[in-house]
Amino acid sequence: MRLSQMLILESPVVSEKSARIASDSAYVFKVRTDANKPEIKKAVEALYQVHVRKVNIVKIPPKEVHVRRVKGWRKGYKKAMVTLAHGETIEQV
Repeated sequence: MRLSQMLILESPVVSEKSARIASDSAYVFKVRTDANKPEIKKAVEALYQVHVRKVNIVKIPPKEVHVRRVKGWRKGYKKAMVTLAHGETIEQV
């Protein structure tokens, strides 16, 4: 494994959509941009002691933002949707 398991998962994504799919044993995490599916799967299984069935990844591109006349950029990131085995859950704060 290239990266430490603690460093791969940056934070859980808390949104209306992630709360809706959590009822189907799927959870959304913000992950490092250089992480891949096998690394994400191993990290979730090691940190939460669950069995991961599927991992889907979405790359969110950087976005241009304007504050008055100043132009800037919002950082892009990578989001992983992790589906767990039937009947397993993750307790999130």
